[in-house]
Amino acid sequence: MGRLFGTDGVRGLANESLSPELALRISGAAAQILSRGKQRALAVVGRDPRASGEMLEAAVTAGLTAAGVDVLSVGVLPTPAVAYLTGLYDACLGVMISASHNPMPDNGIKIFAAGGHKLDDAIEDRIEALIAADTPFRPTGAGIGRVRNAAGARDQGLVIPDQYSLAGTHERYVEHLVEATGQDLSGLTVVVDCAHGAAAEVGPAAYREAGATVIAINAEPDGLNINDGCGSTHLDQVRAAVLEHGADLGLAHDGDADRCLAVDAGGTVVDGDAILAILALDMHEAGELAQNTLVATVMSNLGLHIAMRAAGITLRTTAVGDRYVLEELRRGGFTLGGEQSGHVVFPRYGTTGDGILTGLRLMARMARTGRTLADLASVLQTVPQVLVNVPVGDKSLVARAPEVRAAVLEAERMLGDSGRVLLRPSGTEELVRVMVEATDLAQAQQLADDLAKCVGAV
Repeated sequence: MGRLFGTDGVRGLANESLSPELALRISGAAAQILSRGKQRALAVVGRDPRASGEMLEAAVTAGLTAAGVDVLSVGVLPTPAVAYLTGLYDACLGVMISASHNPMPDNGIKIFAAGGHKLDDAIEDRIEALIAADTPFRPTGAGIGRVRNAAGARDQGLVIPDQYSLAGTHERYVEHLVEATGQDLSGLTVVVDCAHGAAAEVGPAAYREAGATVIAINAEPDGLNINDGCGSTHLDQVRAAVLEHGADLGLAHDGDADRCLAVDAGGTVVDGDAILAILALDMHEAGELAQNTLVATVMSNLGLHIAMRAAGITLRTTAVGDRYVLEELRRGGFTLGGEQSGHVVFPRYGTTGDGILTGLRLMARMARTGRTLADLASVLQTVPQVLVNVPVGDKSLVARAPEVRAAVLEAERMLGDSGRVLLRPSGTEELVRVMVEATDLAQAQQLADDLAKCVGAV
């Protein structure tokens, strides 16, 4: 068996590579590893609305309860909500069933440890080893876990801290988001593209509760339409709706609402780098940006580096993947990080990227300053970026090839301080991604094409 866990849990075609049998084994092994030392441990389980989530939730729940862990099912909620509730209810683990921005036929299993934190590589390796050993722990009688939905948990025997009411896990998450916003959003009109996903209910509710006028689109999930031509990977609909309604901005989430991209009043896309720049400056001015440092990935545009340098903010970069951003945030005690794709993390308020909170904080900056989103985003001047995906026979050989190293050095010499080069092996395919940034687009394209030919010849 190859490695199951990728950069964001286990993902695959539902009922094929990600089967109910595998889901049961993953959740059972995770329960054994993460509940050790706790008597009558609890797991929080949520999902996005794709149809296969119902099947996989049943399998995950069976695996958890068979390992002696009680399950609190919170239904359809965003990934960050499941992480938040895992910490709130002192659960030993949380499980989110979602394939994020992937098409409907795919699905995935994301596991959170106590406190709502993503698993590190060592824990994932232990879970995979336990699955491979095929020696599941199987209590009997009263040792078998119990299952309850949020509304019925208190009187059905689940071990939950008494100070928390379970009557409204959705409402509690919305309250958390509004409290973390810290600003009345009255006077702002926003179009919210919910991608027919997990944000369909709580997204519009949170924006309205914070005071904004909300026009929700793609907020009618039927299990089959998630991410279908909408959401953060398809921005045409939210752009059109912003222009049609004369809204101040548009926000687009993905299937599990851990991403947020924006559109200004004129229909121009504001990507994750621009959102990070706006939020970093906001927190810098408020004295909330720890060590005056922003964490991003190596794929963030050179323009973000330039903008942060001009503002006196240090930009630290990590490998691609929000888990690596999270690791750096925790390691350095930093307070803001994210990715170009729209994953933004506020460690003070959550343990993973939260698209709804990102949208709320972005609007809070607009409300506090009275400035338009286009004006705020102008702090970032994007440097032209060319990305070429190169199929290769063995991606591990590329970085070591002398001819590739020489070509990269020559390209960097030609660019000087006006650009940069990045070669990155794909995490899931035999591809090498060649990225070149330069102030001159034609130069970036030529260098990227030349490097791609060199990489492809290895």
